[in-house]
Amino acid sequence: MEEAQYLDWNNSNHILNKAYEAGLFVLIIGPKGTGKTSLVRDFAKKKNVNLESINFSLRTRESHLVGTKTLTDGTVSFDEGLLIKSMRNGDMLYLDEINSAEADVLLRLDEALDDRRQIALKESTGEIVKAKDNWFVVATINPLTHSGTKELPPQLLSRFPVRIRLEYPPEDIELEIVKKHVSGNYESEIIQAIKLANTLRQAAAVEELFYSPSLRETIAFGKLLDKGMSPKEVADIVFGNVYTQWGNIEYQKVRDIITSMFGN
Repeated sequence: MEEAQYLDWNNSNHILNKAYEAGLFVLIIGPKGTGKTSLVRDFAKKKNVNLESINFSLRTRESHLVGTKTLTDGTVSFDEGLLIKSMRNGDMLYLDEINSAEADVLLRLDEALDDRRQIALKESTGEIVKAKDNWFVVATINPLTHSGTKELPPQLLSRFPVRIRLEYPPEDIELEIVKKHVSGNYESEIIQAIKLANTLRQAAAVEELFYSPSLRETIAFGKLLDKGMSPKEVADIVFGNVYTQWGNIEYQKVRDIITSMFGN
């Protein structure tokens, strides 16, 4: 099955396009599994530009961005990182979960993102690399409720003056998204699963539960129905079992919700 096309339900592509034309960098804010990465990939495809991606975590180092020295056959050379490559080529650079990075990494990134759009390769020759005019950067951040995320420093936030807020889509839109991934006709069952997902999301939002299911889960629900599994069984597997991680009380709470919606 060809990769399902992104369903742009809140006009994000239009905003990305205007930012691209204006040469302004974009920040997409929203919980995990709301389609942030799909949106960025879809936009790059529509624009027919090369997309480079860096996924940030506490383990991301400056060398991932800038590059590292390598020794081949007694010759020392410098292997440039994705930040430098994308600046030289005028690629689109996707900085995923940027607020999971360490302060020193963000500081180095900030150097490239300021108005001069240049960076000094102090690890190598000291060359000043200037970004091509069409270099375009999109970053995503998860809300601070997600583990491992930190507040972005104000000066770095200001490098991304265009901000898109991406929440979970309305139920009818989520149904359309799931249907793009499913071949059988399970509309009523999928609607029920989306209602369940939203119940769990709302409970997580007010901290009654520890986990908020994403669009990935509702899509997985539809795909498993396609494989002949029963809705109740799939609901347990996709939505219920994960809560075992937080102990039996949490798990039982969710099991009761599933039983009330899908029966025994």
